[in-house]
Amino acid sequence: MRARKTGRRWRALAGWVWRPERRWHAWAVDILLVVPAALDALLNFPPPRDWHFTVSLIAAAVLLLRRRYPRTVLLLTLPGLYAGSALIAAMVAAYTVARVARPRWQTTTAALAVVLGDFIPWPISDFSKESASDIVQHLIYATVLGTGPVVLGLLQQTREDLSERVAELAALRDHERALYAKTVIAEERARIAREMHDVVSHQAGLIAVQAGALQVTTKDPQTREVAATLRGLAVATLEELRSMILVLRAAGAGPTELAPQPRLADLPRLVAAAEVAATLRVEGLTDQVLPEPVERAAYRTVQEALTNVRKHAPGAATTVTVQIGADFLRVCVRNGVAVTGPEQPVLPGGRHGLVGLRERAALLNGTISAEPVGDGGFAVRLWLPLTRAPQPT
Repeated sequence: MRARKTGRRWRALAGWVWRPERRWHAWAVDILLVVPAALDALLNFPPPRDWHFTVSLIAAAVLLLRRRYPRTVLLLTLPGLYAGSALIAAMVAAYTVARVARPRWQTTTAALAVVLGDFIPWPISDFSKESASDIVQHLIYATVLGTGPVVLGLLQQTREDLSERVAELAALRDHERALYAKTVIAEERARIAREMHDVVSHQAGLIAVQAGALQVTTKDPQTREVAATLRGLAVATLEELRSMILVLRAAGAGPTELAPQPRLADLPRLVAAAEVAATLRVEGLTDQVLPEPVERAAYRTVQEALTNVRKHAPGAATTVTVQIGADFLRVCVRNGVAVTGPEQPVLPGGRHGLVGLRERAALLNGTISAEPVGDGGFAVRLWLPLTRAPQPT
């Protein structure tokens, strides 16, 4: 955070160099400030002039570099302030130091230097010529003239910080609106997917069943051929609907990629890269070929469960068990109690992961549960049937 703020301040300080419109505007302002600072020296030192006039004139001239080297310019104006008549130049330099939001001690030092430079006479022996009332009045004027520019610089810097903050809030608001719009779209697509699954898939399945029954019972070869065609089309339609439903349900997570989807063979790499003290066990009929949606659902379940362990139980011992039966697939991700250690930062969570897993399991006619266990840990259990579409006869 500090590095980002420092970079922003330096960009604000040097932006006038790179943008022509800002550069010419900055030069015009600086020249307008140099003129009264130079007149301050000219009017206070009539001829013949000595070195006091020279240091005062130098203090006015170095104001042209105040944007690039604010602290150096302030130091160069102090000799003219203390030994000559460069009050305006010193006030402008102090304003610039405060304007670029330097550390607080530098701003305070700049104000104190201008106050002392205006208050202390040159030579110092002139104090003896002034009364106590004059000294008090002079101190009040010096305090006002020294702290006024610094306060103005701080106010200007605060104004810019507030403007940047307002711009950031506006950007966040637009981002939230975009996220809300995507959420609405995702919810609508999920609703369409549910309707397609509950209505269209059911009706297409009935068509396939009726066509198969007609194909088996009819004695007319032409009718049998038409029934086989209808059944094949219905089965193909069901497969297309299943793929479309998966795409619709995943639409809220971003564009659908054409890359290969993860399978059970990718679980070892997932567990190894999860930054969780987890072990993986695969039991049962490991050589059995499983449907791709089933493998993908199992992979996503393990992925979400390990993510939750990393968020809510860092350091907890975790066991990932995958059991493959003849007609089912069972996945269990169980973690123990979080390891006591340094306080972990609270990571944000959308609380949508398990909801998506339940929808994915329901789509495949499976079940999923997520609940605490007796030893203080947590367990996520997934069960999916291994049903296959009937083959055309």
